[in-house]
Amino acid sequence: PRTLITTTPRPVRLLIDLMKRDRTHVTNGTTYDNMSNLARSFFEDVISDYEGTRLGRQELMGELLLDRPGALWSLKQLDMLRTDQAPESLSRVAVAVDPAVTANEGSDETGIVVGGKATDGHGYVLGDYTLRGSPNEWATKAVQAYYEHEADCIVVEVNNGGDMVANTIHSIDNSVKVVSVRATRGKVVRAEPVAALYEQNRVHHVGTFSKLEDQMVNFTQDFDAKKEGYSPDRVDALVWLWTHLM
Repeated sequence: PRTLITTTPRPVRLLIDLMKRDRTHVTNGTTYDNMSNLARSFFEDVISDYEGTRLGRQELMGELLLDRPGALWSLKQLDMLRTDQAPESLSRVAVAVDPAVTANEGSDETGIVVGGKATDGHGYVLGDYTLRGSPNEWATKAVQAYYEHEADCIVVEVNNGGDMVANTIHSIDNSVKVVSVRATRGKVVRAEPVAALYEQNRVHHVGTFSKLEDQMVNFTQDFDAKKEGYSPDRVDALVWLWTHLM
């Protein structure tokens, strides 16, 4: 018998074993190869979501991406915990912000992640609004997310900006509740308890957040921002979110 299998190459054991067999012939195609058969709007939406990310290599280029050794999260794990929607009634919702120190073309991004906690103790990631911009721009985006998701507060990391971080948000809307948090330990140490929540199947992503998840599955216990060439600002915001809510 002969079988033709066409799929996005997710790193599941069955597919990995199949591809290793001598009798299996593997051929690859990319989303770009199929551009002429796709609606332009669909193609542009998919490209904007995935291009330039590790997950994009899987979704756009058809590469089989195996989990990075030592990473605190894995794609398989995130896929297992993924859901289409959060419960209608969330007991608490927060916007977490990890602000960048500078605001120029080469600056780090300001991580902005929204999540909610349900009455059963499970958490749901609702949005990733991370951007690279001025303090006024990221504060405006954080306040917009606050109202869009009817959040209870905005959690901000103040190590680099101190009171100026909260003041920047209040310059946009003085009625927003701001909770200031300060890092006393390294990024990895702070992230480990949050990774444990995922291991306990207590945190779910509502939809796919490709760039956030890209950082998560590459965040190792010896993560070095200088060596990697970027700061994991989305992960930092995620960690502050669940540290506050859960």
